[in-house]
Amino acid sequence: MDEQNNIETKSLETVEPIGARVLIRKDQDKKQTRGGIQLPDNIEIPTITGRIVAISAEIENSSDIPLRQYDKVLFNPKGAIPVDFEGDNRLFVVEVENVVAVFRKN
Repeated sequence: MDEQNNIETKSLETVEPIGARVLIRKDQDKKQTRGGIQLPDNIEIPTITGRIVAISAEIENSSDIPLRQYDKVLFNPKGAIPVDFEGDNRLFVVEVENVVAVFRKN
């Protein structure tokens, strides 16, 4: 094995959002409602939940945007940009305007 291939396999790639954006790991799609109704695979749900895994420096430095790393959020996937980083493609770069709610525990 040559040195170049060895270096490439050891380095980890990261994604850092820029501007008023966050990186969200989408939750697993629900295939069944709480009442037990099976959902079809092709159903389009207008908003989905996920966890913020990274925030941009702009958001981190802003007291006006109440988002922090590891927050569970509800977001609109229509404006989300998928990150082709994982096989199941659950990472999305999302503009703050498309984050519609944050789940908080009292």
